[in-house]
Amino acid sequence: MSTYELIGNGIAAFLTLCIFSFLYKDNPFYKFAERLVAGVATGYFTMLLFWTNFQDKVWEPIFVNGQYHYIFPAVLGIMMWTRFSKKYSWVSRYSLAFYIGIGSGVSITVYLYTYLFKQLQATISMPLTADIAGFNTLLVVVAVLSALVYFFFSKPHTGLFGYVSKVGIYILMVGFGAGFGLTVMGRIALLVHRVIFLRDYLIALF
Repeated sequence: MSTYELIGNGIAAFLTLCIFSFLYKDNPFYKFAERLVAGVATGYFTMLLFWTNFQDKVWEPIFVNGQYHYIFPAVLGIMMWTRFSKKYSWVSRYSLAFYIGIGSGVSITVYLYTYLFKQLQATISMPLTADIAGFNTLLVVVAVLSALVYFFFSKPHTGLFGYVSKVGIYILMVGFGAGFGLTVMGRIALLVHRVIFLRDYLIALF
């Protein structure tokens, strides 16, 4: 490992230990590392957004290519900055109205198609066969229908309808538990990676 790598990895190891020090209690080392990460991330993404959004979607289309209709969204973006003014903060409501209205109109249809219709289509089109794959297909169909019944509030959840909705609750809990477990395992994997990094750095030093 070269000298520059030792110095760079030493800084990374120091900042890692600063973050880990919060496990003991809040301290100046943790605050320093936290603010350093926030500052570097803010500066990086500010420049990234400038060169990938403002430069390509505002400056060049208007002042280089002469596409003056881009002035309208640019003005709406500038109006968003009035949120920092107590006197003119109301101006930003027009930009927010455009953003939320257009965003909702686009995203709702996309989400319905990808997360509802396509999922139902895939569930219905799966063949039922007399093997393990067919049993898995049956489980998927029962799980989907039970979860949908649970979210059907136009009818009281009593009798057979209530039993099916209760199965839907269990299915949802299994799904949430699996998602939570996957998230926890991802965080543990990051922790293990940092511990291995610290171990390798100590080995490189000595």
